[in-house]
Amino acid sequence: MAAATLGQVWARKLLPVPWLLCGSKRCVSSIFKAADLQIQMTKEPQKKPAPSQALLFGKTFTDHMLMVEWNNKAGWGPPRIQPFQNLTLHPACSGLHYSLQLFEGLKAYKGGDQQVRLFRPWLNMDRMLRSARRLCLPDFDKQELLECIRQLIEVDKDWVPDGNGTSLYVRPVLIGNEPSLGVGMVTQALLYVILCPVGSYFPGDSMTPVSLLADPSFVRAWIGGVGDCKLGG
Repeated sequence: MAAATLGQVWARKLLPVPWLLCGSKRCVSSIFKAADLQIQMTKEPQKKPAPSQALLFGKTFTDHMLMVEWNNKAGWGPPRIQPFQNLTLHPACSGLHYSLQLFEGLKAYKGGDQQVRLFRPWLNMDRMLRSARRLCLPDFDKQELLECIRQLIEVDKDWVPDGNGTSLYVRPVLIGNEPSLGVGMVTQALLYVILCPVGSYFPGDSMTPVSLLADPSFVRAWIGGVGDCKLGG
């Protein structure tokens, strides 16, 4: 299994992502750095699931989250790890009205040696940047984001389950946060990452098959579309 161990230097080279022009101009951005990461620990830690407790997908969240804000004048602000909390969004938020939203999903596993490992995270970073450029959302440095995610997992490493078929699900999200109606280039964006201890996605265990229906009446992707991206909406 290809994996990257937490605590090691990220030696694997991330793939370059081709530029996708959004009309006549691109979304220009600065770069946030993991070296500038600010950490605020929660004062109200939540009770962790018992080892014998069934972990439902996406229902339980860890104590902390990663947050990075962007605007077109100052670029990216400093990344910060903060207590898990609700977001405050303007009712006209462009991410809600025009689906300027993307996400990723990757997992961290605890091995028999108690080391926590991320499964091929560089591929998720490649696709996330490709998705951001497809939506004209701000660029980011994949290596720096990956290091911020590593440090977030390090903060909440006690939440990583070690039972059969369990893992810590990592959900990075990037949304347009423009507080106005009308289609156009975003002037504000929000990147955040949340963590969930999870079991199998489907009921039963990871070896239980599920029934699927392939219906040619519906098409997920088409030439010139967004099938190579992971978008909301």
